[in-house]
This record gives sequence, C-alpha cells and structure tokens, in this order.
Amino acid sequence: MAYVQVEADDQRLEEGPEGLQFKSFLGADASAQHPQRSAGVGNADRRYLAEESNRPKGGGSFWTVEYYQPYFDVDTQTVLKRCYTTLIPMEARTYISSHLNPPDLYGPFWTLTTLIFALYLSSSLGASIAKYLSTEGTPYDYDFRLLSIAVTLVYSYGLALPVVLWLALRYLGVGEWSVIEAISVWGYAQFVWIPVSVLCVIPVPILRWVLVALAFGLSGWFLGANIYPILASAEAKATRLIIVFLLALHLAIAIVFKVLFFNYYVIDKIGGDIPIPGSDAGTGNSTVPLL
Repeated sequence: MAYVQVEADDQRLEEGPEGLQFKSFLGADASAQHPQRSAGVGNADRRYLAEESNRPKGGGSFWTVEYYQPYFDVDTQTVLKRCYTTLIPMEARTYISSHLNPPDLYGPFWTLTTLIFALYLSSSLGASIAKYLSTEGTPYDYDFRLLSIAVTLVYSYGLALPVVLWLALRYLGVGEWSVIEAISVWGYAQFVWIPVSVLCVIPVPILRWVLVALAFGLSGWFLGANIYPILASAEAKATRLIIVFLLALHLAIAIVFKVLFFNYYVIDKIGGDIPIPGSDAGTGNSTVPLL
C-alpha cells in the first residue's frame, strides 16, 4: 500500500480553486436599507418606551409579553423606597433621575391594586363602625359595588390616564419621557392614598378632610414636579396649560375618594328625636354621609 503526501494550502482552501472568491452583488446600499434590528422592534427602536441606556434587557418585540417582563424584575426594597420617597416633597423634582432609573411596572401595579383594596376595606370598616356606634342592633350591609367602583376609578386614573397623556404629548411633539416612566410616576404618586385610607377609618369628619387634603397636596405636588418640566420642554407654550387640566382632574379624584369612601360618621343624639330624611322616624342616632 502506497501513501501520497498531500500539502495543505490554507490560502487556497479559503479562496477556493484558482483563487476563486465569493463576492456580494447586493451593493453597498443593502446594509443601509436593511439595518440590523434590536430585540425590541417597532416603536421601541425609536425609544417610545424607554431610553436604550436605562431600559432593562428583555427579549421579544414591542407587542409581546416577554418584552415587558424585565420591567417587573425589581426587588421589594427598591419598590418600597420608591413608594415612601413620593411622600418627601424635596425629592419630587429629582425623582425620575435619582429614584426611577430604570423605571418599573411592578411597583405601580402593586400600589394601585393595594389602593383598591385599601379603599374598599377601610370604607366598609369605617361605615360598619359608625353604624354600630349610631344604631345598636342594626346589622351593616356591605356594599360590594364600591369594590367595582374602586377598580374602575383607580385603574383608569393610574394606568389609562398616563398612557393617554403620553400619546397626546407624542402627538404634540414632546418626547422627553417614555410611557413606562409615565405609568411609573402616576402609579407611585398614588401611594399616599394607602395610609390615608387606613387612617380615615377614624370616624372624625374634620380629620378625614385634613387627611384627604394632605394626600391631595402631596400627590399633586409630586405629579406636578415631574410632569411640568416635560410640558415646559415643548415648543408651543400653550402645552403648559395641560397642567391646569391635570390639576383639576386630580382635585376631582380627591373629592370622589372623600365622597364615596370616607363619608360616614357618628351623630350623637341631641335634644328630642328629629326625623332625618332616609331614616326611620323615632330612632335616636343614625349614620349619614358627610360630604
């Protein structure tokens, strides 16, 4: 058996026989016409959701669940810090840059969902206590319609409104923040209503008004400090007037919270029995709403 020695020629193997080379006939403009896309496609490539520098790494496209999973990957300590920082007025102006980098969606959903149950449970507990102290022996009937009202009201104001505002600002050419930042700011701003809801169980009307006014002031200042700089960056000066509409809407939400969920108090019997509209004549004390 004979062996033939074969010399390896790496250069010719790479080039092919007789120096044959492969050449692209697509032209130099092909790469420009078909750029390489990142994991997030669609609007995300134009930074509609978040800046690329501080957006969490995630797979999938703009319309898939996988794209939003990184925004829920946040630890409890960070969420709690972002919540109680909204109660400090001095931290409001630098909240996005100092505490909301990168933004998340877990905290806002947790805050809004907790607020829904806090509103319903505190209102039901406060009303049942007032009913017990006013008319003994009369059972209190829980109004489960308040739960559905709380869900609609809180989610509409905390989730739908910032998305609508973001879309309006994009239409007006204001692109200083992302929709994730808008939802985060609005969601965390509602945290102050959770402790206020618990404290409003106390059946003292003036205390409830003070608590509602305090929550309105803290959350309103926080929203204004984070939203007005975005509006001020627009070329059209009239865009800044949107803050007036948002302030009026925020005031309306505070009044609705007070009227629907914190409006029960105890009436002591003074003098003779006076019939109260909506109550049985001849009863001593009654529980009536205080607006």
